[in-house]
Amino acid sequence: MPERVPKSILLVSGMSGAGKSTALKTLEDLGWEVVDNLPLMLLERLMDAPPSADPRKRDRSLAIGIDSRTRGFDAAALVQRIKTLREHESWDIETLYLDCSGAELERRYAETRRRHPLAEDRPAADGIARERELTEPLRRWAGQVIDTTAMSVNDLQQEIRSRYGDDLHERTVLTIMSFGFSRGVPRNADLMFDMRFLRNPHWDERLRPLTGLSEEVEAYISEDPAYEEAVTQIERLLLTLIPRYQEQGKSYVTIAFGCTGGRHRSVHVAERVGRYLRQEGFSPTVLHRNMESAPQNAMEQARGVQKQGMQDDQSA
Repeated sequence: MPERVPKSILLVSGMSGAGKSTALKTLEDLGWEVVDNLPLMLLERLMDAPPSADPRKRDRSLAIGIDSRTRGFDAAALVQRIKTLREHESWDIETLYLDCSGAELERRYAETRRRHPLAEDRPAADGIARERELTEPLRRWAGQVIDTTAMSVNDLQQEIRSRYGDDLHERTVLTIMSFGFSRGVPRNADLMFDMRFLRNPHWDERLRPLTGLSEEVEAYISEDPAYEEAVTQIERLLLTLIPRYQEQGKSYVTIAFGCTGGRHRSVHVAERVGRYLRQEGFSPTVLHRNMESAPQNAMEQARGVQKQGMQDDQSA
């Protein structure tokens, strides 16, 4: 066994244009040793290299960038190589795959006027489709996938920092998020629960300006006959699933709760579940994506009219 095996080894791959260079640069800023486009067959040589004379640089976590441009790239063979290194060399190698929608990748290539590496003389869409096919085995294998479709460069940098700012394998980082379906679902949620079946404080003019953090809104929602049983079952489910994620080495888990506007029901339930998980020994971070957004009066009104119409039809 080499004397300088890093405490963490992360293989960073994904679609060209999805943000691999940004991810690697951010990891480097966090103190990781970064090597880009290294053939995996040379990994053993890299590991056997003598340690740095600088004690601050010894035993640093190692990030290796590899994608379809790497000479002899074969995703299926790459996955098998990682398995071999894990089983026979006892190296703990994680894989991060950066994904992005085809339409957004086309927009990025058009904006930067760059040619896709797999479509030098053809439209970027052809290269994107080919690369997605080539890298699919690696995407299925990856322990973590980040979809950068709706992310800015800064968003991706913050995501990488939140995931890898600490030791990759020390703990599973839990994020509990509330959001509004009317503003789109979070792309990187591992588990998503729809709270729109609960009674909606939006219809109470006194509660409408408030949020799920207020005691009045909490009391209103908790009076729903389905509330206690449903949320309790979700909490018990999470107690079963989170340890399994930890056992599988998943270092980042996002649990999202949604309602129509993301200001009342989802906020309250996210706060309750966060408190429950802390009592059970976890350390979740609770985020509210749309709590400060303006109320979606038109959206809620349309749903209210539809609901009233259904009730009128049933009573007719």
